Amino acid sequence: MNTVCWPYFDPEFDSLPERIYGPLCRVCIDNESMEGCTVVKVDSVNKQGLLLEVVQVLTDMNLQICKSYISSDAGWFMDVFHVRDENGNKLTDQKVINDIQQAIGRSRASPPSQQYSNNNNNNNNSVFTIMTNYKTYSKKLFPLVPHPNEQHTAIEMTGADRPGLFSEISAALADLHCNIVEAHAWSHNARLACVAYISDQSTDSAIDDPSRLASIEDHLTTVLRATTNPEGGGTNRPGVKTSELLGGEGTVTTVERRLHQLMLSVRDFEAPSPREMKGRKRMVTIESCDQKGYSIVSIKCKDRPRLMFDTVCTLTDMQYVIFHASISSHAGYAFQEYFIRHVDGYALNTASEKERVVKCLEAAIERRVCEGVRLELCADNRVGLLSDITRVLRENGLVVVRADVETHGEKSVNAFYVRDISGNEIDIEYFSKSVKREMGPIVTLHVKNDTSRRKTTSPKRSPLSFGDMLRYRIERLSHGFIL
Repeated sequence: MNTVCWPYFDPEFDSLPERIYGPLCRVCIDNESMEGCTVVKVDSVNKQGLLLEVVQVLTDMNLQICKSYISSDAGWFMDVFHVRDENGNKLTDQKVINDIQQAIGRSRASPPSQQYSNNNNNNNNSVFTIMTNYKTYSKKLFPLVPHPNEQHTAIEMTGADRPGLFSEISAALADLHCNIVEAHAWSHNARLACVAYISDQSTDSAIDDPSRLASIEDHLTTVLRATTNPEGGGTNRPGVKTSELLGGEGTVTTVERRLHQLMLSVRDFEAPSPREMKGRKRMVTIESCDQKGYSIVSIKCKDRPRLMFDTVCTLTDMQYVIFHASISSHAGYAFQEYFIRHVDGYALNTASEKERVVKCLEAAIERRVCEGVRLELCADNRVGLLSDITRVLRENGLVVVRADVETHGEKSVNAFYVRDISGNEIDIEYFSKSVKREMGPIVTLHVKNDTSRRKTTSPKRSPLSFGDMLRYRIERLSHGFIL
């Protein structure tokens, strides 16, 4: 009888990488413990920025984080999140639950997020445009999975905001034969940050010709320089660089995080005038925990979606490490408490450093809060569509305070938060007729958060005098002739 020999495999061999490099990320999703929400537990070896990546995964799936407990001391990461879906219900779709586990596990396996320094533009008066090749990302569930066949050029812009600026940027790109595939713009404290993804009008591919990129940059710089900085003084020539904002195998910087970084670089946390700071109630306070060497950041504000992402993103990009945190919400208000140190291991010691953190966090909270009407316009995609839509908005005396423009197949989906340039209520019926008249029946318009339905706190005013009416019409007329 022949003897059969088999190689010996040590049963401990499979766990060798885990014993060398630490345990793999454990994600446990519990639907039984809590009645009104799903509990997501994450255990892993800690790394800088991991909390932000986990919060980003939950936020990208439109999950509401109603409560959270965070502990990442001594190199270990243990977080508990109480989440609901966008309708306020527990998670019941097993596919979504599996996707959460896979996405968080992928975040754990990736290297730390690339930090983008803003030191290249320390002057408050600077206006800069950055161009980079960018692979498009699907936003249905995983915004970090690239489409293999699509490639565009990303342009970053920051500067002093003014009425009609977003319309002028759109018109300038259309004149330069650029198709705007996607664009996102935020306006806060008289500053504007915009990230646009463009392609060549004729080839529908990325623009990589250096001379043409330089021409686009010069035209956009001219448009952005037309406004004097709110702090006064002139503007410097913008810094231009090419780098990969998104892509590669590592963790990516999302568009919203980049907008936060751009706003921080132009110091939007500084109010245009000291008068605007008077009478404002502070949402952020900072205390010291001398026994443990932490700084305790406490936040109390109105609750809203993506709030935790905004605050964690800001602290991470300001190079602070969150060791412990407690998040909760009640009666429409959010309560957040973070125990932090700087990456150098020290707590916040000086009053100026504490004041800067307070201002930056309050700015991050306010950037998404838009007082105005949300307009959603859907139309067949074509070159120059965004320029035409924003022109109609401008000619109707509407100022864009936030914009999200995306292309889905042959359709262009545009969402704008707008307000009247003179501070009056928006006549939605008149605006709808104007859109149909200018754009034709191909445009579908939806209005949300109509401020005209809200009761005003000021007493009822008498009809406008002739002088008021003339001033109001002149404002609208001059606004419509902005080049």
